[in-house]
Amino acid sequence: MKGLKYISILGASGSIGTQTLDVIRAHPDKFRLAAASVGKNVEAARRLISEFSPRLVAVADRGAYETLYSEYGGRLAIVYGEEGLVEAAVCSEADIVVTAVVGSIGLVPTLKAIEAGKTIALANKETLVVAGHLVTAAAEKHNVPLLPVDSEHSAIFQCLQGEKHEHVEKLILTASGGSFRDKTREELAHVTVEEALCHPNWSMGAKITIDSATMMNKGFEVIEAHWLFRLPYERIEVVLHRESVIHSLVEFRDTSVLAQLGTPDMRVPIQYALTYPERLPLSVAKPLNLATLGTLHFAPVDFDRYRCLRFAYEAGKRGGSLPVVLNAANEEAVAAFLAGRIPFLAIEEWIERALERHRLVSDPQLEEIREIDADTRAYVRSLLS
Repeated sequence: MKGLKYISILGASGSIGTQTLDVIRAHPDKFRLAAASVGKNVEAARRLISEFSPRLVAVADRGAYETLYSEYGGRLAIVYGEEGLVEAAVCSEADIVVTAVVGSIGLVPTLKAIEAGKTIALANKETLVVAGHLVTAAAEKHNVPLLPVDSEHSAIFQCLQGEKHEHVEKLILTASGGSFRDKTREELAHVTVEEALCHPNWSMGAKITIDSATMMNKGFEVIEAHWLFRLPYERIEVVLHRESVIHSLVEFRDTSVLAQLGTPDMRVPIQYALTYPERLPLSVAKPLNLATLGTLHFAPVDFDRYRCLRFAYEAGKRGGSLPVVLNAANEEAVAAFLAGRIPFLAIEEWIERALERHRLVSDPQLEEIREIDADTRAYVRSLLS
């Protein structure tokens, strides 16, 4: 890999963001941090500025902005709000934008980064879920690569290198089953937030850990795979795989199957997106030892057990504005669960109610997407009152 690559991280204080910083830290001769957004986490911003000296830092609100501006104004650009997030996304120095913010807030900055010709390392699932048609069209128009960071999509992307699209029969995404994979639905009625946040394999943020427990996370990944790899939903499968060692598989028309394996460490797919098409050593990651591992387990998915996965398939197949509703309702319901305001199984109940009330818009544009998103959120919040 020749020369330095300059990186902008949207969501640098979150799980994917901090692991991206690990990769930059491991290869100071290959990467520089050009810009970053950190939400309201002022302390994370201070650490990041001290270690990496970015040219621009974006924060969520004016309070965090004023604090940081009083300390660093003049040394670097401090910006805030959605406009600040966009500034981080289109930073002139950045070659690659890692979209690691959580939620649909990542959509507009991603579109702006694409318009600015930045390579996108896509870790924000919701961007493709709510607006896959807009994002992929923009990427094609501006000749911008969308490099997947999710371990499952990175696995598929790696398996497809050198292969012809018409030779692909189906994609198989693996799923750990989440925090409650060994519980019955009856037991799920009484689970706590603390129990839900204990993922058996991966180290992730709170929202995505809950999405893993409901399997909505896997549902979003199915929708993402549809847009990234241009296959119909009937040819995208999910299989339960407890160990999270095989990250995904591709079956070809001659029945051959390619799989990508590795220890469950997000720094591996993050680094692959940053270095593609080359590979670098990654000393912080633990190599896979199959002899020690011994046995791998697989099982079919029960769509009655994981209703959110069924909702995602149905919303994806019908398309249009339904995935927008799916995402907005899920974000609000998960936030309510994390705040201790609703039980775990109410998450799927609220999502189902939001989907049932919605009148489908077949080809929503950006403004319609924002309106549908806001309307759905208001409806789900009203269920609390």
